[in-house]
Amino acid sequence: MAAVKPTDLICVGAIAGAFGVRGEARLKSFCAEPRDISKYAPLTTEDGQRSFTVKALKAIKDGFSCRLGGVATREEAEALRGTRLYVPRDRMPSLPDDEFYYSDLTGLDVVDVGGVPVGQVRSVDDFGGGDFLEIVRSDNGRLLLIPFTRAAVPTVDLGAGRIVIDPPEDIEMRE
Repeated sequence: MAAVKPTDLICVGAIAGAFGVRGEARLKSFCAEPRDISKYAPLTTEDGQRSFTVKALKAIKDGFSCRLGGVATREEAEALRGTRLYVPRDRMPSLPDDEFYYSDLTGLDVVDVGGVPVGQVRSVDDFGGGDFLEIVRSDNGRLLLIPFTRAAVPTVDLGAGRIVIDPPEDIEMRE
């Protein structure tokens, strides 16, 4: 079997630490329907070195508590805090033409509404107030955070490999 390339993986969640004293873990789901994360098991680390089954998913504040295969103690669960969990793209549902997985955006070129190059997408993040595009600017290498809303990001063109942004006025685009 061929090795899975990181671009063939979709991040579906992350381990947020231990829950309780018997080896359960806190699991944060990035799925549109959060409970669906268990349907994609086994979940793997990005490097493919570890794989986890997911059992007894129970809703808790900010996620789920669960048993992860191969994790038997609180200390093991806590040591996995921050570990992102992935599934191969071919196990994910197909999307309509106007939808995409956030991992598809990483590396795309970014231009403003006038067509002026801005940079490249480094990641899509949620810091608690909604999703943001993290863009590495092409003019100075600095990071630029743009709210990932229809108003600020009117166009995502996967075929052309680019995103068009129309940032809010309070975001400084020029040095």
